[in-house]
Amino acid sequence: MPRILIIEDNDALRQMMCHMLVAAGYDVQEAANGRAGLDAYRQQPSDLVITDIVMPETEGLQTIEALQRADAAVKIIAISGAGSATDYLRTAAQFGAHQTLEKPFTHAELLGVVAEVLASGS
Repeated sequence: MPRILIIEDNDALRQMMCHMLVAAGYDVQEAANGRAGLDAYRQQPSDLVITDIVMPETEGLQTIEALQRADAAVKIIAISGAGSATDYLRTAAQFGAHQTLEKPFTHAELLGVVAEVLASGS
């Protein structure tokens, strides 16, 4: 069962994503910010990390960089709903996110992107 780490500062969204992914058969860890997410990843690496971009503590781009330093093979999906979400997500892809998803997204969109990234060989 693939392990997914969700790093999202919005508690309601993080919990909703967690419930969706657990119901789809994934083992899910949660973190409320980048710093907590990096600590969680170091303690128990995941097959996939889904990270918000705009967060307190350690923001998403810094989180992506730190995750890649810790594990060059880590698979990352960046999510954002901030005012300039398209720009943030484009930058996240340049930083190494395998896929991006703009909030709000549907259950089907989330599950589709997760399956796609987990199935990819890179």
